[in-house]
Amino acid sequence: MQLSIVVLAAGQGKRMRSALPKVLQRLAGKPLLAHVLDVAAALNCDDTVVVYGHGGDQVQAAFPDSELKWAHQAEQLGTGHAVKMAMPSVADDRLALVLCGDVPLLTAPTLERLVEQCADGSVGVLTVDLDDPTGYGRIIRDDEGQVRAIVEQKDASAEQLAVREINSGVICAPSTELRRWLDALSADNAQGEYYLTDIIGAAVADGIAVHAVKGDDPDEVMGINDRRQLAAAECLYQHRYANALLDAGVSLADPARIDVRGSLSAGHDTFIDVNCVFEGDVVLGDRVHIGPGAVIVDSEIGDDTVVHPHCVLEQARVGARCQIGPFARLRPGAEFAEGAKAGNFVEVKKARIGEGSKVNHLTYIGDATIGDKVNVGAGTITCNYDGANKHHTTIGDDAFIGSGVNLVAPVDIGAGATIGAGSTIAKEAPAGKLTLNRAPVKTVDGWKRPVKKNK
Repeated sequence: MQLSIVVLAAGQGKRMRSALPKVLQRLAGKPLLAHVLDVAAALNCDDTVVVYGHGGDQVQAAFPDSELKWAHQAEQLGTGHAVKMAMPSVADDRLALVLCGDVPLLTAPTLERLVEQCADGSVGVLTVDLDDPTGYGRIIRDDEGQVRAIVEQKDASAEQLAVREINSGVICAPSTELRRWLDALSADNAQGEYYLTDIIGAAVADGIAVHAVKGDDPDEVMGINDRRQLAAAECLYQHRYANALLDAGVSLADPARIDVRGSLSAGHDTFIDVNCVFEGDVVLGDRVHIGPGAVIVDSEIGDDTVVHPHCVLEQARVGARCQIGPFARLRPGAEFAEGAKAGNFVEVKKARIGEGSKVNHLTYIGDATIGDKVNVGAGTITCNYDGANKHHTTIGDDAFIGSGVNLVAPVDIGAGATIGAGSTIAKEAPAGKLTLNRAPVKTVDGWKRPVKKNK
């Protein structure tokens, strides 16, 4: 049976105390809703309908390139009403899986178990047992253990409140029957809302089986309603990711002190020190060593490369056996060939550093192509911007650039050329020759340093 997914994302989230809709609050660098949509995509569903309400323009704008269907819930009349708003976009004779946009830690295997239970046209609800079930709807079973109803907290009796098995909010049902049950919902309850959970009783009355599928991990169904819960979910997410890295053969100095805000893949025997942040898509090779305090964004790092402490890499491509940092910054477009080096307080932007070349100290290289086995001295800069346009610098293989050199682009430095320290080079430097440009040294006899006057 084909699968349609309905994601409830219309809530305001007042307890967040934020102008941002709740489902756009960020967990591990992505909106809460993005995590839910990711797990929906992993189920290979046929379509996904997002029910939006508060801040709807912002919610839709956050996913401009998706193939989502959108359903507007103008009034917040309960979960049953929200799903009803989505049903015109859900075809008959499908399974409809309802997810919540503020429950971001669900995993595909858990949801697959639930969907499999409903393949015969029955109804499924994902449940967990909680030591403290306060605030959740309770799963009510008969003497034979069959699910008979879900009772919300405010409508529950004292006996029902003692039940520890709770409704996660995730329900799967055949779409044709679900549509009929939603049309028959009543708001005659303590909150004056149309409860989605009332379809369980309707299914039982119609003789349709209801399966309660228990999740293995209560943290998976954790809902996010305030910033404390958001912070707790962040810790859970990072713990989960750290364990996955450890299982993949990555060493972490402290699994509690790594932040992955996107996707991080790493080869065997890679080591990541404390307080490192990975954003976007990051790929690390085998035996990579990442020093403490590194921030790496949308970058690739080759085998056996060392990133020393407190470096920032953004949209950089670093080859094998390179040395980066400490305190180096690689900006978008930085490319390092095998064995290249960027030392302390070096900044590289939109430049290729050739094989075995070294840019060691206090240097800026921007809009440049540097050949192989080039040495760039301390304090050197490529003067690539004239106030209106960027210009390119080319340095040939085996060139030696002395310390404190200004290379005024556009300029070419020939292969094997040597540039004397302290020079400003604004025209081509011939291959294999020494080029330098220095003002004459002048000594002033009899000069005295100014002295402060006593007050």
